[in-house]
Amino acid sequence: MTIADRWLLPDGMDEVLPPQANRMEELRRGLLDLYHRWGYDQVMPPTAEFLDSLLTGTGSDLALQTFKLTDQLTGRMMGISADVTPQVARMDAHSLKRQGPVRLCYCTDVLRATPDQHQSGRSPVQVGVELFGHAGLEADLEILNLALASLTAAGAGEIHLALGHIGIYRSLVEASGLEGDAERAMFEALELKSPGDLAARVEASVSDPGLAEMFMALGRLHGGVEVLEEAREAFAEAPAAVASALEQLRALQRGVLAAHPGVSLYLDLGELRGYAYHTGMLFAAYVPGYGQALAKGGRYDDTGRAFGRARPATGFSMDLKQLASLSPAEPPHEGIWAPAEGEGLVDAVMALRGRGERVVHALPGQRTGPAEHRCDRRLVLHDGNWQVVTL
Repeated sequence: MTIADRWLLPDGMDEVLPPQANRMEELRRGLLDLYHRWGYDQVMPPTAEFLDSLLTGTGSDLALQTFKLTDQLTGRMMGISADVTPQVARMDAHSLKRQGPVRLCYCTDVLRATPDQHQSGRSPVQVGVELFGHAGLEADLEILNLALASLTAAGAGEIHLALGHIGIYRSLVEASGLEGDAERAMFEALELKSPGDLAARVEASVSDPGLAEMFMALGRLHGGVEVLEEAREAFAEAPAAVASALEQLRALQRGVLAAHPGVSLYLDLGELRGYAYHTGMLFAAYVPGYGQALAKGGRYDDTGRAFGRARPATGFSMDLKQLASLSPAEPPHEGIWAPAEGEGLVDAVMALRGRGERVVHALPGQRTGPAEHRCDRRLVLHDGNWQVVTL
């Protein structure tokens, strides 16, 4: 191994240096304060848990992304958290056991054995919120509005929101009796948004002409708000659950645009991301210049069932590293440069720091100056008193 190789980081792992680290910490505080104002209580899940807890319920899909290790104290297998949502669901169901709606938020490091296809890197700083105990549309709308408020707080100007409802596809699958390989093939065709593949799958697996046409419609119903009117006609004879899902999307669309009129809304009724655990509405928020969603979430009811307490739930998560890049990484120069020594200087520096000022106290023989240390003011001695002057 060469000396240079010793400093290499594993693929997908990165370090955060100043001033980006400063920006991330500033944003973390701002987002947690935002969630506090909305009534969300902060939790701090453990970095590692036993696998039979970590990969239970909504966490079962994370098996391939989870770093596994043996607990030296018990010999049991443990895993490092790859996604905070299942942990928070466990905390709501098993540790807190509160009655009624529970609002929780978090910001913590996670580690992934393989990169998430929807997020870059294997070591994101995951920040998000979860709302447990309320199955109504109002909870979903609150989560959507809070996700958009989070992106705005992070500096996002133009936001594109993709909105869907997994219940439409689930209802059609149930009505057509699809299962096993046939259902998986249909899922893959819809996920690829390939009309040819979808037509072949429908012809091979769906005998009912009405349901066959509905599956084909599902593949093309994506676009602006006009999609909902088209869907009303396409699914006129669909199961009642489909009509209910469409009404939910209409209400969410109206609620989002009322609170955030500048958001560009895109509806995709064939969106199947998170199919294994989402049960209702699902969304992803995009910002120009980023190929991946900066916020994603949705409803995942019955979470906590594996812990003995089934609960409706809805929420979203984001990567703080990605969010921090929305604003310029270079922070403003806003510090006070103090000389290395002088009578009464230490007291003057401490007084300024006590008032919340950032003061860089020079060291003897230091060659760098105020500019290199992001200082826009200087502490100078004038008529026996230390005074702050602008550079």
